Amino acid sequence: MRKAAEPPKCGATGAGTASYYWPQFLADTFGFKLNIVPGYQGSSDVNLAIEKGEMHCWGGTVQAYFGSEPGRTWAKTGFVRVLAQGGQRRHPQLPDVPTVWELIDRHKISDVTRRLAKVLFAPDDLGRPLFAPPGVPADRVKALRGGFMKVMNDADVTAEARKKGLDPSPSTGEALEAMIRDLAAQPPEVIQRMKKILDN
Repeated sequence: MRKAAEPPKCGATGAGTASYYWPQFLADTFGFKLNIVPGYQGSSDVNLAIEKGEMHCWGGTVQAYFGSEPGRTWAKTGFVRVLAQGGQRRHPQLPDVPTVWELIDRHKISDVTRRLAKVLFAPDDLGRPLFAPPGVPADRVKALRGGFMKVMNDADVTAEARKKGLDPSPSTGEALEAMIRDLAAQPPEVIQRMKKILDN
């Protein structure tokens, strides 16, 4: 991508969305140019543009890629190539695709950029969290968390999810809460960089 005669076109639904900041962050951090084209109504419109050859890239989640069409078909046929993934570990279905963290280590990227990546790519680690409103008593939170993990570890539930092409990998409420607290504690320079990327 660094050697492209013309910057690749990357479809996005709008500034401030993952489809916009994912590729913008990668381009800014690793030194290549992208022509990000916002304004698509949704991922299906960008996917169609990619199939027509009008767009060259899209920044989305691993869950969406493997969990819906046309991502599932693209993964099977090799129609697209996944360049990087945002999770802390390589996804089992993308064993040869480096994580952003591996690339950051390889290129010796600054601590501020590393912290920014941690915030921007948190959705890959958070997955699809469920929330309760503020003020729920601690004993009820504990019961809800326990019930959720019991359901998510039920053999019939996981088997049904896998039949639908999903790969359940639940995290505990305690782990997600700790992650969110850590994400919220960022120095001013990270906030400024984040504003720049989200508003670019």
